[in-house]
Amino acid sequence: MKGSAARMAARRPALMGHEHMLRSRLAGTGSYLPEKVLTNHDLERMVDTSDAWIFARTGIRERRVSVDETSSEMGAKAAKNALKAAGLHPRDIDLVVVGTVTPDMAFPSTACFIQSRLGIRPGAAAFDVSAACSGFLYALDAADKYIRSGSAHNALVIGVDRFSKIIDWKDRSTCVLFGDGAGAVVLKAEKGRHGILSTRIHSDGRRWEMLYAPNTCQPSPFEASEPVLPYLRMQGNETFKIAVRTMGGAIAEVMEENGLKPEDITCLVPHQANLRIIEAIRERLKLSPDKVVTNLEKYGNTSAASIPIALDEAVREGRIKANDIILFVAFGGGLTWASSVVRW
Repeated sequence: MKGSAARMAARRPALMGHEHMLRSRLAGTGSYLPEKVLTNHDLERMVDTSDAWIFARTGIRERRVSVDETSSEMGAKAAKNALKAAGLHPRDIDLVVVGTVTPDMAFPSTACFIQSRLGIRPGAAAFDVSAACSGFLYALDAADKYIRSGSAHNALVIGVDRFSKIIDWKDRSTCVLFGDGAGAVVLKAEKGRHGILSTRIHSDGRRWEMLYAPNTCQPSPFEASEPVLPYLRMQGNETFKIAVRTMGGAIAEVMEENGLKPEDITCLVPHQANLRIIEAIRERLKLSPDKVVTNLEKYGNTSAASIPIALDEAVREGRIKANDIILFVAFGGGLTWASSVVRW
């Protein structure tokens, strides 16, 4: 065997064996969505747009908007549901990693606030990861490495964003895309074949201007610059092309690493950014529509929360079963992109 075939054969034991390898098993999932629903028809009264125009270009019908709820409040509610599903108490958790770009404050971290809200023991590690819409997979990667190294045994990984606070609600090109929400998973250190098989994370800071939001800090008295409005900005068409290409590459990496073929994938849980992007990825993998989890129509793009929310819904609907091979993939500002493959 030569080339990629030899590499795949060498890596195949990551999927087929290693029953004694320490892994991060996804022991429980949880999610939380704010009560307020903002439909496309509601947006028609706010900006020059229409339900037909939004749905045709994005696949979105409505989204949720947080009213007086912080990211840490939403994240804590999702985490409680994940802990319940895992059969664990907050005192069992020794690591909290939160993917978010809409923290409660510049500091402390949202993870520290969630640690306090849940009553997780003082001394447990807690920190945020900033990777925009790839934030959950970045956080998952970090927590997995802590567990594999033996530094943590039970970890909470949370994706939460409150984009309603950084959206320009007069900009029809962006305000129709995003929603608020939170999703969480509990990782448990266990030996065996089940759990995270591998994760890949990437970035390209040269392209930061394609998708960004300025910070909310004001100029000091020693600067001549004017305050900058903290609204999200995006170059939509070019971002679409790069998202499809980079996510496709990230998927190829984790599949090759684990000796997987498209027909081995039981379920694809992609970042919920745009239905056209999801369809492009599905077609690349030649997956049937029933193998792809989408909830974009109901919630819009919830950034770092989108994958764990979609995963939690799929689990609770009975779509994911023991030994299923689950593929995650995301793309976000940074630019960042990531993928992960899990044996359930």
